[in-house]
Amino acid sequence: MSKLYITDTILRDAHQSQAATRMKLEDMLPACEILDSIGYWSLECWGGATFDSCMRFLNEDPWERLRALKKAMPNTKLQMLLRGQNILGYKHYADDVVEAFCKKSIENGIDVVRIFDALNDPRNMSAAMKFVKEYGGICEAAISYTISPVHNEDYFVKLACELEKMGADVICIKDMANLLLPFEAYKLVKKLKENVSVPIHLHTHNTTGTGDMTYLMASQAGVDIVDCALSPLANGTSNPATEALVATLKGQDRDTGLDLEKLSKAAAHFRGVANKLKEQGILDPKVLSVDTNTLLYQVPGGMLSNLISQLKQAHAEDKYYDVLAEVPRVREDFGYPPLVTPTSQIVGSQAVLNVLAGERYKMITKESKGLLRGEYGKLPAPVNEEVQKKAIGNDEVITCRPADLLKPELEQYREEMKGIAKSEEDVLSYALFPQVAEKFFAVRDGRAPAPETQTAKKDEVKTIYVQDLS
Repeated sequence: MSKLYITDTILRDAHQSQAATRMKLEDMLPACEILDSIGYWSLECWGGATFDSCMRFLNEDPWERLRALKKAMPNTKLQMLLRGQNILGYKHYADDVVEAFCKKSIENGIDVVRIFDALNDPRNMSAAMKFVKEYGGICEAAISYTISPVHNEDYFVKLACELEKMGADVICIKDMANLLLPFEAYKLVKKLKENVSVPIHLHTHNTTGTGDMTYLMASQAGVDIVDCALSPLANGTSNPATEALVATLKGQDRDTGLDLEKLSKAAAHFRGVANKLKEQGILDPKVLSVDTNTLLYQVPGGMLSNLISQLKQAHAEDKYYDVLAEVPRVREDFGYPPLVTPTSQIVGSQAVLNVLAGERYKMITKESKGLLRGEYGKLPAPVNEEVQKKAIGNDEVITCRPADLLKPELEQYREEMKGIAKSEEDVLSYALFPQVAEKFFAVRDGRAPAPETQTAKKDEVKTIYVQDLS
């Protein structure tokens, strides 16, 4: 077997998972020269929640961040995470917006676009996959890994084969909640390698403490690339540590070929950044601990923080374990969606309401109704018809690709931004996060004073989906 390639997530998923995506560009640039010389397969540095939090909390332009990183790291592929038809937002956008966003992301410096859909509905990934390839990007189609009566090895292999036929250059197993256990990883990777011809990229976290073992077993099964994070922001709800895996495989047939001294030098810089984030109260040590409850409830780390924060607001923290037990029940009623943005928030919020109301589905969120109406795509399994009836009455369930019902909307966004947007990138920022972008533009253009502080209070963290549940 050939060497194992590594994607480092230090510039995106690592600080998103542990510090609510609060690392600034000024924290990244000093390490770029050394990062660029290491020889990673790619560096994940954009997408997920970075776009929102750049503008919302850090007063930074996400596009400017991308251009600066590309300039500072010309020798390394830059990677982003894209939520298919949702782009980086929490609703479906028309195809013309998806096309413009893919085009501008690649123009500004992105090489690899990892595309996923919360429901594993390939129809929600098709436009993004097509446009990424059209504009010269590497299309990495992701399978959102989860466990349920309908999600088994055959399901994932069939999905991977379909994504390969749709043009995927790489297939990613996206295990956002660290549910893929080591021996299962071995079997799944082996089966995928037998059935698809493109490289297999594995992404997991260390929430349940099994991530390193999962990577070791997957490497023995022939996985091509894995996602790691430099140690200062690794483990816990983040990804397994880069240095540990590099050291483990040194001298073996899957030796990564990466230099531990260079990794150590890069890690020294990010140790300082992590310490600063701790001092600011943004990096909570709780995210570093192992929580095997994830294996019982399948609740990813960032979703846990959202649930805790909702219960705190309702002064009902004592209901925490009741809510955790309710999550799998709601998930079954809703046709077993994988728990990843935005379905994790939809299922989680509904579970909180069911427990707080003392009666299941007494109150039903707009998003739960949308999910049961088919607005987000095809659910993996049949839903509880009684719950569906209670939620949407006799409304017709959408069975086509949801985006087929959307009219082109880019021109409308351009019109709304006339005289304010300075570029097509500004228009796209506004399309994704209208209120956040408008506030950001007002500060940037001197029409409003800069906010006093750019760090978030702990109770604000819930507004940015902490871990994608990525």
